Amino acid sequence: MERNESLADFLRARRAALDPHQLGIDDTAPRRVPGLRREALAALAGVSVDYYTRLEQGRPITPSQSVLDALARALRLDEAERSYLHAVARRPSAPRRPARRAPQKVRPGIHALLARLGDTPAFVLGRRTDVLATNRMARLLLADFDAMPVRERNAVRWIMLDETARAVFGQSWEQVAAVFVGTLRMDAARHPDDTRTAELVGELSMRSEPFRRWWAVQKVVRISHDTKVLHHPVAGELTLRTEALTFPDDPDQTLFTFLADPGSRTDEALRLLASWSADTSDRQESKTGLHHRG
Repeated sequence: MERNESLADFLRARRAALDPHQLGIDDTAPRRVPGLRREALAALAGVSVDYYTRLEQGRPITPSQSVLDALARALRLDEAERSYLHAVARRPSAPRRPARRAPQKVRPGIHALLARLGDTPAFVLGRRTDVLATNRMARLLLADFDAMPVRERNAVRWIMLDETARAVFGQSWEQVAAVFVGTLRMDAARHPDDTRTAELVGELSMRSEPFRRWWAVQKVVRISHDTKVLHHPVAGELTLRTEALTFPDDPDQTLFTFLADPGSRTDEALRLLASWSADTSDRQESKTGLHHRG
């Protein structure tokens, strides 16, 4: 069996993130690396130091669910990190061959739902944070993903490499970007044989220093809801509540919405943005029509 480097890297990174003093452990001896000692972590998890060391070395071991649960408690993992730990610990009986999966498709009913959301920006994310579908307001608020080449329609890629994304998220860009990197890591654990994920991680590692740093930290995130402050060149500063809804029949597709509080300045600004866009489109169509008639 091949070595489980994903499990080893995750265990080492999460152990390094623990502060012994916050755990009530007196550790004043000089250390070359930060975090909790292997011996202390093994004791907290109730496993032998030798067994835990072999896990961190990527040895071909398949831990039981009870051991994984004990490690999760010792490492103070949240729900998303626990899911990731279990995902990377599951090993196939034979090495997986890299696979290029068929493109994902959004069913017509979801496209209709996006259109019916009106002034509420919304989009659908798929595997590796690919942007599968957007409504008009999402394209106005964030970026026109539909106009991009197919390989560039990816949320992490856009956030990490497009200066427009930095302008949209402003001071919260690092927080938002780190969260989406953590989301990509979760997806990579669920689909470890996906070649397009490997290609995306390779490209971003080459082109983005922040991505390399956050990817190395091994932080895992499952997005659910949040409040974000966005900056738009026409609508100005917008305070929006985000919701992420995963479809029960397809866990690889998630609907994201940006909701404004009714009657708020942001609510009015989105309505004005929608109206401004419609007026601009009408003027462009009018000029095009006059040009053709001439």
